[in-house]
Amino acid sequence: MSYHSVKDDSYIIERLQQLAVEHPREGFWKCHYLIRNSGEVINHKSLHRVYQQLNLPLRRKHKKRLPERVKEPLAVPAHFTHTWSIDFMSDAIIGSNKFRTFNVIDDYNREVLFIEADYSLKSSRVILVLRHLVNKYGKPQKIRMDNGPEFIADLAKTWSEANGIDFKYIQPGKLTQNAYIERFNRSYRDGVLDAYQFENLDQVREVTASWVHDYNHFRPRESLLSLLPIAYKEMNHNKPELIMGKCFHLPFYATPKTQKPPKT
Repeated sequence: MSYHSVKDDSYIIERLQQLAVEHPREGFWKCHYLIRNSGEVINHKSLHRVYQQLNLPLRRKHKKRLPERVKEPLAVPAHFTHTWSIDFMSDAIIGSNKFRTFNVIDDYNREVLFIEADYSLKSSRVILVLRHLVNKYGKPQKIRMDNGPEFIADLAKTWSEANGIDFKYIQPGKLTQNAYIERFNRSYRDGVLDAYQFENLDQVREVTASWVHDYNHFRPRESLLSLLPIAYKEMNHNKPELIMGKCFHLPFYATPKTQKPPKT
């Protein structure tokens, strides 16, 4: 009679099921790095085996994409507040009331600096947001943006020139020149705009604020060596060796698009 050891996967199953609730749109490697960054040691092969057994792999619809038109990749800024990327998105409240968001990220560590949401976002409103961010984080050397009509206004040009900020327009139709925020926009739409059905702007702002906090503090980015945006900034700012494992989780429960956001 031969003896076969039985692996106890109960803890791995419990941990993956917990992450599936807290991060329903994340795949295997994001789950792996979330566990690793929390200080837990679980063999990635065992983790992947249980992940497959639980049928957790995310099914994605792949769209055909246009071939890359930018020969040179985007330069990675040397430090925080060197370059910001900005863009607009749109969605609708129940009842077909459309709203827009103004998104601002720092290209250095992909940190979300701010998302403003309202029914109308004019140039003067955009300038108020940028002024607030400059007061909070310091003045960037450059702001990269699309060629939307909001930024053609004289007010935006006057403000940038007065503050010594280089407003960099991308070439029309070449969104890859603003790739950092285009990638972020996909994550934001997937995690918030397409995941919720909103009744009012307060719900949009509340859910967005929670998601942004989670995005900056608890979601490892592959482009940052699988570190967190905040941790990457602190590591490179303070220069010590980053100590892995100091990650405290803030639960965030996504609601399907067919449901309403939880009331608080």
